[in-house]
Amino acid sequence: MHALWVLFVFQALFLSPALVNAGGKTFTRPQVRVTTTFKDFNARIMDHWGGGGGQWTKVSLGHPFAGRFFGGAKRQEIRGTRAFGSGYPYGTDSISTISGRPFPFGVWALYWDQNFMGGGEYGPQYDAIRPGGFIASVPLRTTTKHFNVTDDEVYYAIGDRESLLPLMVSYVTWCHVTPAWPSKFDPSLPNATTKLENVVQYFRGSSFALASPGYNNTFARTTNSETKESTLLPDFMEYSPFRKCVDNVTESALAIVNKPPGATSVDKFISVLAIGNMIVVCPMIFILVFIGALLSVWRASFQVWLYGDPLLIQQARENRQVEMRYERYP
Repeated sequence: MHALWVLFVFQALFLSPALVNAGGKTFTRPQVRVTTTFKDFNARIMDHWGGGGGQWTKVSLGHPFAGRFFGGAKRQEIRGTRAFGSGYPYGTDSISTISGRPFPFGVWALYWDQNFMGGGEYGPQYDAIRPGGFIASVPLRTTTKHFNVTDDEVYYAIGDRESLLPLMVSYVTWCHVTPAWPSKFDPSLPNATTKLENVVQYFRGSSFALASPGYNNTFARTTNSETKESTLLPDFMEYSPFRKCVDNVTESALAIVNKPPGATSVDKFISVLAIGNMIVVCPMIFILVFIGALLSVWRASFQVWLYGDPLLIQQARENRQVEMRYERYP
């Protein structure tokens, strides 16, 4: 846990947002594009190992969830509980339903059978536009070579496909999970591999879950997203280093939406260049104006030296004209 958080903090502070370090090597950080409008190609980005945060924005008009807030949640807020609907840093106006809620991490919640707590609103009819793609599930197993586990200790990660694929790399790297490919998963089916009662932990506004067939939470269908009541984990899960590793990796690496885009490196360079130009040009203008003023004064002084004072010259000219008129017209 501590090692993972130190790694996360280091990457957040010192590495490029597009880079991540794993197993001693630097890779391009996996990203998920979240498109909410067809007006342009701009999209918010969901980053694995990203820090999230920033100001939330609204889903654009024309989208099925138009007007709802999304984004703004931070990595430290990603963890929920075993209660469906948990893990929302904001927008929980009602604890008995998830219908109408915002998307703080950029993804809407999972859904379960019988439209539990209004989750049918985010059902398979919107899988085509769900951020990260349709809901999928992948088994998480390991071997006794790395952990003291039994054949019964298997977990399932449930979430959008694009979050699961790169997260599997982190599971394999950090927790020695046996590689496996995700498969499409419909949580609303009565014969689903894992059910609502099997969820061990929710993450990311209940849009991602870790579940195990070996766990049955008798409080799972309590329609209260803030309840703390849950069936205790069996001892082999509660004290399992493997479960804790998978849990920690999910908390640290699961993709969440980035801050709204700021100035690009090119924009920043242009801004710095413009400021630099201002710093250089303004003094030059001042110097040129000053030199121009000096030249004007020098020119006037030179004319006075060469021809005399203009006022005296003008007065002498007028006096001469008077004299000429007198001489001309006696």
